[in-house]
Amino acid sequence: MRAVIQRVSKASVQINKNNVAQISAGLVILLGIEIEDTKEDAVWLANKISQLRIFSDAEGKMNKSILDIEGEAIVVSQFTLHAKTKKGNRPSYIKAARPEQSIPLYEQFKEDLSVAIAKEVQSGKFGADMQVSLINDGPVTIIIDTKNKE
Repeated sequence: MRAVIQRVSKASVQINKNNVAQISAGLVILLGIEIEDTKEDAVWLANKISQLRIFSDAEGKMNKSILDIEGEAIVVSQFTLHAKTKKGNRPSYIKAARPEQSIPLYEQFKEDLSVAIAKEVQSGKFGADMQVSLINDGPVTIIIDTKNKE
């Protein structure tokens, strides 16, 4: 699983001009699932994200997690995170998981993250054409790949 995590002061997701998700301070997580991903990846990633200390404390240092600030989260599926651009100019998505594999893992990740932050996780709709709006606070953007647990 590959996640692009953005610390936001607010964010929303629209589908067909209808708001389907909206948060104040918290995280927007763009999530790409590849063929080799498992439930263990979902659990590990949810726990890692919930503990990331990327929110500012009273001194302005990034010492607080989403748990500490009682923040919210939006998860958006994004298979394009697994784009391969080595050949030609059209990205290949050969490593991205097909919907029959990725939908259950996407739902598993949302559930695991919800448990980890003790709060309902909002989301877009898997496979939908979505408009994601956000104010990246900082800006702070972190990329985590479960195949490279650094």
